[in-house]
Amino acid sequence: MTHKALYPGSFDPVHFGHIDIATRAASLFDEVVVAVYDFPAKTLLFSVEERVELARQALTDLPNVLVTPYGGLTVEFARQVGAQTVVRGLRVAYDFELEYRMALTNRQLAPEIEFVCLITRQAHAFLSSGIVKEIALLGGNVGGMVPPQVANALEEKRREREKNHEPVPLVSLRD
Repeated sequence: MTHKALYPGSFDPVHFGHIDIATRAASLFDEVVVAVYDFPAKTLLFSVEERVELARQALTDLPNVLVTPYGGLTVEFARQVGAQTVVRGLRVAYDFELEYRMALTNRQLAPEIEFVCLITRQAHAFLSSGIVKEIALLGGNVGGMVPPQVANALEEKRREREKNHEPVPLVSLRD
């Protein structure tokens, strides 16, 4: 039996922490669906199409990983794609609390789906998409945080915002 996992997130943008979790999940499961959520309640820098493309480029070396957009309930999408497991990454204790509550809620909705958390490697524990965006939009170097194509896309967004005199949204460390 093929064991398929779903790794959902907004990936705005994808960074080395995400790539590490996806790579490790790909070594644990036969197939991994990286599901890019179009979550309108979040302030997104990239469109869902851009986020999917950046994630595809970043994960191109993983033959058992598929990147796709999705909307709606994560557990419903997991069922739709035939995933038996949902994978999440944990950076800090705050992530554990959030993911634990989400897993309990999702277990009520889909008791047949398992939830697995992979601990982020220490080298990536400080990373969040919000912090990456803030640094990049303020002109900082994010080369050690994201693949080159993501750094280029962030620089393009920075120039665009600068040209339009748009303020840089500051993030909470919880993002």
